[in-house]
Amino acid sequence: MSESTRRVGLPCPACSPDLETIHEVLREGGQATVRCTECDHVHKTTLPEERTVERDVVVSQDGESFTATTEPPAEETLAVGEEFLLETDEAIMTVRITSLEVTDGRVEEATAEDVETIWSRAVGNVSVNATVHPKSGAHDETRGETLHVPGDYEFVVGSSDDLGDFEFTVEGIHLRDDAVGYDHEKLDHDRDSAVAKDVNRLYLRDEESDAWSAW
Repeated sequence: MSESTRRVGLPCPACSPDLETIHEVLREGGQATVRCTECDHVHKTTLPEERTVERDVVVSQDGESFTATTEPPAEETLAVGEEFLLETDEAIMTVRITSLEVTDGRVEEATAEDVETIWSRAVGNVSVNATVHPKSGAHDETRGETLHVPGDYEFVVGSSDDLGDFEFTVEGIHLRDDAVGYDHEKLDHDRDSAVAKDVNRLYLRDEESDAWSAW
């Protein structure tokens, strides 16, 4: 959920002692420091309690989904792609907003008060699907793997890595639709990189053996 300068309506002792004006909160605390946007007067005051709203959060994780609740400030702007900590009965987890449901349908951005349901996916720990080729290059021995890694685990094209007893080299990365900050959907140049929570599929070369053993 986005970070921005908090604004509140307060009386200003310099220019408006009887009526509220918009103030920027410079420092939170018991006696907060605020600045009047009308006359730039800086003073200390007690802030009114921020009103929150309870909203349902649908979380997608490993092909399944469950519902929890969160209580963001009513006036906070929520946007697709933002991440936040969600407290559930089982754990505190990091989730990324994938869609916001309002009265008229789905939107990319809205205030928490206007949102009815927050759709999201878990990104703290993720499962990444991978297509794995043997060292020999034989396509009929290609297989699938699912890697379980932290969401911020980085994969780099051209680099070798190992997870447990699985040694591999990254040959290509296909990104998820909600990944942001990348130039292309498919990364296949040396040193291209992406974190696991942004990856839709990895293309890997097995570095353990020349061929897969039959199971």
